[in-house]
Amino acid sequence: MNSFDIMTIGKATLDIFLWTEESNKHFRLNKDTSELCIKAGDKAIVDSSYILTGGNANNVAVGISRMGFKTAIIAEIGSDEFAQKIINTLRKERVSEGFLKQTQNKPSSFSVILNFQGDRTIFEENVEREHDFSFDSIDTKWIYLTSMENKWKEAYKKTIDFVKKNNIKLAFNPGTTQLDEDLDQIDEVLKFSEVVFINKEEGAKICRVAVSSEENFIKDLLLQIKNKGAKVVVITDGRNGSFLIDDQNNISFYKAAEGNAIERTGAGDGFASGFLSGVLSEKSFKDSMDWGSLNATSVISMVGAQQGLLTKQEIEQKLNSA
Repeated sequence: MNSFDIMTIGKATLDIFLWTEESNKHFRLNKDTSELCIKAGDKAIVDSSYILTGGNANNVAVGISRMGFKTAIIAEIGSDEFAQKIINTLRKERVSEGFLKQTQNKPSSFSVILNFQGDRTIFEENVEREHDFSFDSIDTKWIYLTSMENKWKEAYKKTIDFVKKNNIKLAFNPGTTQLDEDLDQIDEVLKFSEVVFINKEEGAKICRVAVSSEENFIKDLLLQIKNKGAKVVVITDGRNGSFLIDDQNNISFYKAAEGNAIERTGAGDGFASGFLSGVLSEKSFKDSMDWGSLNATSVISMVGAQQGLLTKQEIEQKLNSA
């Protein structure tokens, strides 16, 4: 039986990035309504394109593997030629693909990310997946549970049963589908979560409140989510930095690391993989937050969710030169 430091559960996808310059005449942004406009029937020319692997579980598994830890991914992918690109990337990154399920006669999951004037618009295909994973022969210290496509509820339940039965530490980052469909089940997962990663908007949704700019809003979210059972909660707020509440109810704020943002896909996954790598390295929460912030900043300095993921040596070099 193979033993892993962490196994991620969620999605492995193919991300197609379409890059357009601000001067591109085929696209227009209505700043009053935040609507991106394209002429119907137009042949819209993009300036560059990239085909890269992505998906939350995939990104975090690759990120932690680059830090030197033994990782595996549990996900369901298609059986087309694009699925092989996902498998080849995992092998290259030394992530075990032994628990991937390839569904016959199903396509790979795609996201098309259009970047224009510094903002991204994501077109995501929601392929129906069964998510009937088996936890047989799995030995791991941590599970990272994140977003899935439809029919996710039974998979979440099986994961919680496995974590409880085997006394495994759970890191949790719910996806949009989960937050939109069943907040009660999200609450159930929070009861058994060692660490929770969410952004401000997701935190508001979990707490059933509207997003606010009030000074203590994020601190209130941290306390409410902690009271649902999570031991440690991290809320990220983009350029505004991040907040953490620890197992002793101490709340800390951390500035975002400075860097040049090119494209923001995968920032949260980069933060989670950096933070968890710090925890696996027995670093303090402060150091782990620094690892997460540096990793996220590096990710958004490049196109895609994985190209900017750092190694442990690169993290330490950045900290030493700060």
